[in-house]
Amino acid sequence: MFEIQDGLVKPGFRVNRNGHVVSLEIARPEKKNALTEAMWLDLAEVLEALGKDADVRVIVLSGAGGNFCAGADIAEFDTARRGARAAVYEDANSRAFRAVRDCPLPTIAAVDGICFGGGFGLAAACDLRIASPGALFSVPAARLGLAYPVDAMADIVQALGAQLSRYMTYSAGRLDAATALALGFLLEMSDEPPAIDRALEIARTIADNAPLSVRASKAAIRAVLTGDAGDIRKAGELGAATFASADYEEGRLAFADKRIPSFTGR
Repeated sequence: MFEIQDGLVKPGFRVNRNGHVVSLEIARPEKKNALTEAMWLDLAEVLEALGKDADVRVIVLSGAGGNFCAGADIAEFDTARRGARAAVYEDANSRAFRAVRDCPLPTIAAVDGICFGGGFGLAAACDLRIASPGALFSVPAARLGLAYPVDAMADIVQALGAQLSRYMTYSAGRLDAATALALGFLLEMSDEPPAIDRALEIARTIADNAPLSVRASKAAIRAVLTGDAGDIRKAGELGAATFASADYEEGRLAFADKRIPSFTGR
């Protein structure tokens, strides 16, 4: 596992650290941040590394140049996404979605402009979604003759609900930000672009809280959604660990002293 510093960490990805908050930007604006097969794999690797970094408490995912992500790079479809190679490509795709979904840290999608296809899948896999007024959302697989993998579809169904997921995937229609907010896909719509300004504000609020508690809450919510025995067991373990933590002691003392707590994640 490599160490992530500020700047361009992989071709097409830029990281900026601000305290315990990390902004991870898809940086391929000339292609509306469409991801190549290599970029899907790189994104998974970066997210997995950030999830293991003890100094990171929240990750904000965004796109450069006024767009979030146009999805998979269609220029590769004739080579990397057909025949026997298609399964390999889908595995790379799924690994990136899984890295977002399984990240132990809270993830926030900051969406400007286009959020299509695989970009929509990445946003759906994030815990929270903030968009600026000009954001557009679409799942155009039906117009390309493709299907979404089940794991990515699970993220979409959880984020949109079953009926709207059917509409989006069957029709390849588009949602504007106001509609996506009204339907519950977005947490908030920012007053103006870029959406990352509001996303970072929320991220800083989360990062100021006890990180063990936040991780336990994320695990518990996942366990409720999946009903998986392993997820339920993990959530129980993380929750129980908070009671023996230094942060719990700090929280109690700060409450009694009427001061702002300073959490260390231990």
